[in-house]
Amino acid sequence: MKVNAILLAGTALVSIPAYAQSSEQSGDQPSASRTAHVEASPEIVITAPFVRDLNLLAGTSVITGDELVRDIRPQIGDTLTSQPGVSATSFGPGASRPVLRGFQGERIRVLTDGLGSLDVSNTSTDHGVTIDPLTAERIEVLRGPAVLLFGSQAIGGAVNVIDRRIPRGVPEKGYHVDAIGTYGSAADERSAGAGVDVALSNQIVAHVDGSYRKSDNLRIGGYQLTPDLRNEQLEIAAEEAEEGHVEEAAEATELANRRGRLPNSATETYTLGAGLAVINEGGSLGFSVGYYDSNYGVAERPGAGHHHHEGEEEEEHEEEGHEHGDVTIAMKQFRADMRGELNTYGDFIDKIRFRGGFADYEHTEFEGAEVGTVFNSEAFEGRLELVQADRAGWRGVTGFQGFTRDFSAVGEEAFVPPNVTDQYGLFTLQEINRGNWEFELAGRYEHTDVRSSAVRIGLDEDVAPVAISRNFDAFSGALGLSYAVAPEVKIGINGSRAVRAPSAEELFSNGPHVATQAFEIGNPNFKTEKSWGVELYARGRTGPIRFQVSGYATWFDDYIYENATGEEQDELPIFQYFQAGARYYGAEGELTADLVRSGSFELDGNIVADYVHATLTDDRGPVPRIPPLRVLGGLTARVSDFGGRVEVEHVTTQDRIAAFETPTDDFTLVNASVSFKPFGRESETTFIVSANNIFDVDARRHASFTKDFVPLAGRDIRVAARVSF
Repeated sequence: MKVNAILLAGTALVSIPAYAQSSEQSGDQPSASRTAHVEASPEIVITAPFVRDLNLLAGTSVITGDELVRDIRPQIGDTLTSQPGVSATSFGPGASRPVLRGFQGERIRVLTDGLGSLDVSNTSTDHGVTIDPLTAERIEVLRGPAVLLFGSQAIGGAVNVIDRRIPRGVPEKGYHVDAIGTYGSAADERSAGAGVDVALSNQIVAHVDGSYRKSDNLRIGGYQLTPDLRNEQLEIAAEEAEEGHVEEAAEATELANRRGRLPNSATETYTLGAGLAVINEGGSLGFSVGYYDSNYGVAERPGAGHHHHEGEEEEEHEEEGHEHGDVTIAMKQFRADMRGELNTYGDFIDKIRFRGGFADYEHTEFEGAEVGTVFNSEAFEGRLELVQADRAGWRGVTGFQGFTRDFSAVGEEAFVPPNVTDQYGLFTLQEINRGNWEFELAGRYEHTDVRSSAVRIGLDEDVAPVAISRNFDAFSGALGLSYAVAPEVKIGINGSRAVRAPSAEELFSNGPHVATQAFEIGNPNFKTEKSWGVELYARGRTGPIRFQVSGYATWFDDYIYENATGEEQDELPIFQYFQAGARYYGAEGELTADLVRSGSFELDGNIVADYVHATLTDDRGPVPRIPPLRVLGGLTARVSDFGGRVEVEHVTTQDRIAAFETPTDDFTLVNASVSFKPFGRESETTFIVSANNIFDVDARRHASFTKDFVPLAGRDIRVAARVSF
């Protein structure tokens, strides 16, 4: 693995296509104190694509400043749910990844400064993301075919988190300090994070940062279990009581009536990081190291606490007095990164950018005090990009991306055998501008090798594991055409063909997984997943109104999905990966309007809405875990140095469900916040008090595997402060 990483590092380091200078040095960068949702807003600058206004990114959101401070949560998924087209896996307070347009897992890339998070959060919903939003400067949500430039795993979109760990500019004052602290009442959540940039010379900048967060068990707005699960437990209690099993009946009754708090949902996380960069007119070169450490509880699925491993007898457990305790996860990651940019100023190649990252990751799942399974991963990712000079309206970028991961899981419940994934890709994106018309072309070739020497076939433990190696070649491409119907309004159409290789988890899983409390089964014979997509969009500004809206459809062949089978193994429900055709279509949009402008008083209104419809072909029914229709509306007021916001979010019932999936009731959340900027409206220093889920409703995300027994937070009074100077 380390040899592979060194070889890849020698041939391809990458840059995220990010700006080389920070907001301190570049006048066209957005102030971090400004709130920006809609891409057409002049404050928004997208740093992840190689150009700022890439039309193949039909839907884009940027979260920064006050909005980021107000919405920040322990995990990146829950931080982004107010954005159009975004939901979250919400496995629990300690683990939540973004869901974009109904896609999650292997179809969504979570990036830090343009490279993958290099953890194992994409392999299972119980695995947290090793990025702390407390240290983020801005978060970009990217949708559309252009995100394939980041890899075929971004077919559903990408989330790019930008921080200052590798400095991008020399602070004007010689230093820059950013600090944030929050308190949330629902989980008695206390958190703080800070970063400091110091200019060691007029070209060298050093950076240090750190964060700490601790929360207790989460307060919820009603019963822990859904009504169906409560009734099931009450029936079990009645049966046990009738048979004279008093303790078992009391246990089932207690579980059915549990409310107010989500047991075993506490979290504790801290991070440390440091970086150094040399920045001058010729370009920049920077390095950083970081450490992430998180411990969090996993809520128990009703009925899953008494499973035994195959070959063990319950009587033996009872005689030995063995009982499984609460499941907790301890996660650690050490990471090293490098980023550089060389300004060549050539007639054809204007810049050469490179970016590389290596991570050593360990993740231990405990059952009480006992170690259940230990996951280890060493991963490297690198990118090299050649950015073309603008030649009479023609510009572009061509590059190479390499990735390698050496993964192992050790323990009685290692549901995935040790495996190695090697992947490399060549990509290009070209854009031609002719007056009001713009044409874009993107292409990517990707080769993936996934191999393991210990794959179990079937459920018979007497069958010896075998070695399997799979190789996949994938060609993806996209075309885009846009037209400026007005100076600040564009309409366009994108078409794409995308191919994704199955992951090691989708191929090789076969075993019990204690944290998800499921027996997970893959298929080593899977083919590549292929899709055709089309997207129509309009975005821009007209008078006091800013908007972006898009409609899309995607047709899949050999679509890979995971769903319950209704069967059990080792007293755990079986969740198996399948492959079939699938059809997605949906729409999302956001509109913001300047309602009142009178002196220092401003009043804005905005509305966000999204909808996804996904069906498996051959009469297999709906795709599992697709979020329902959601509408969010809000009013934002500002007067002098004070601000306030009130918003209402309604999520409709999802009863269009797959086999063995349960429906999810609708819910309405009402939130409000007030803010104060003591040093003026344009200052980055902000104090915010917010009340979330004011009416303490029972809310559950349909995209979550655990939504039937892990509701969202109840009423949550939050206090946040950001100080920047």
